[in-house]
Amino acid sequence: MKYLAAVYSAIVWGSGQFFNKQKLKGLILFALQVLFISVEFLTASAWRHAARLTAEVSERFDFGLFFSNLSHQLGDIHNYGFFIKGVWGLVTLGTIPRTRGAEVYDHSVMLMLGGIIAVFVLLLLGIIWVWNIRDAYKTRQKIEGGTEISSVQYFRDLWKNSFEYIMITPGLLLVLFISLVPIVFSILVAFTNYNANFIPPRRLVEWTGFETFGRIIGIKIWGSTFVQIFIWTVIWAFLATFTAYAFGMLQALVLRAKAVKFRSFWRGIFILPWAVPGLVSMLIFRVMLNQEGAVNQMLLSAGIIEHAIPFLSNTFWARLCLILVNVWLGFPYFMALISGVMTTIPQEQYEAAQIDGANAFQQFRSITFPFILSATAPQLLMSVTFNFNNFNMIYFLTGGGPANPNFQMAGSTDILISWIFKLTLDQRMYNYASALSIFIFIIIASVSAWNLLRTRAFKEN
Repeated sequence: MKYLAAVYSAIVWGSGQFFNKQKLKGLILFALQVLFISVEFLTASAWRHAARLTAEVSERFDFGLFFSNLSHQLGDIHNYGFFIKGVWGLVTLGTIPRTRGAEVYDHSVMLMLGGIIAVFVLLLLGIIWVWNIRDAYKTRQKIEGGTEISSVQYFRDLWKNSFEYIMITPGLLLVLFISLVPIVFSILVAFTNYNANFIPPRRLVEWTGFETFGRIIGIKIWGSTFVQIFIWTVIWAFLATFTAYAFGMLQALVLRAKAVKFRSFWRGIFILPWAVPGLVSMLIFRVMLNQEGAVNQMLLSAGIIEHAIPFLSNTFWARLCLILVNVWLGFPYFMALISGVMTTIPQEQYEAAQIDGANAFQQFRSITFPFILSATAPQLLMSVTFNFNNFNMIYFLTGGGPANPNFQMAGSTDILISWIFKLTLDQRMYNYASALSIFIFIIIASVSAWNLLRTRAFKEN
């Protein structure tokens, strides 16, 4: 009998539960199956064509024409519903490009997006279907063992024992469709030829496998550009982080010195670069560092230089300016962070070090610095990953420039994320941008996972 209940539920959802006298549970599962079938039925156009043909046959009594047209309609995948057409669209990315006057055509991007959603929903429904069969089998097994089963009691126990999971399920579904679907879509684009030459619906997109990755690595100019930009991205991420960290630590140490008066005033002054919106500061610095900007004009007026310094049009100066401006914007955060950490260092350690004859530098090296580094290591690593993708600083200060003839559609100060931006919006090379995004994701995810695994909260759990 337990196998019979499982077979019932495998065919008609919830029928096994009805067989087990769990009517409420069975009704909910049956409603889910009806909803699934209704979505497929209502989104299909074949049935509307069939209704129209039926009306025509009732007037002409031409059943041969009816079955011929119906067979044609059912043979056209475009007339099917959301799920069937979605899976087909994800596999093929369409077969009919748009031509002038065409009423029926495919849009590869929309088919891919709809297919991803359809597959996710089908996977979810598949999980429910398997659980429905398993539940019918297990419940029938308990009934045959002499256990009394009640749907009402089942839902009461479910609410009591799984309250946390029930509450997080809506959020999980939102993450699935709002966050995960775009991520999967952007990943799949890397395995297509979606670029300026293949813009749907006039030209359909095709699956190309790992061809894009092969070109990035194999074609010299692409491979050279990727390697050099990647190296500069890594250098930028570490320099931007550790220079701001070091300067912030220096300011925190200076403000902690007993000789400094009005500490709150100075701390408030130093926090201003962080309080002012970063975008505003970047645009102001861009104007000031221009060839005709305020910095060059002041240096020329003071007689310090004879010719304007190409702050933003020379590779060395542009990269140096990026580092310095980032220090200006980033050090207040680390100053505030380290100042707070230093207040938690036990004073007994300093007193013991003074008794042992340690000078100020030795105290800093043996007590202050190790304590600060240990407390701020997670934030330091997260700052590295943030600067690895610090698009705003590159785009709004240098725009990725100056131009570099040895790079493929990139400038000398471009990092990977700004290069991707140019490939996407300026060149419409979506497949290359997507492939590069996958590289970035692998790097950032690895660093973030390693950082998470080292946190105390993760180890305690």
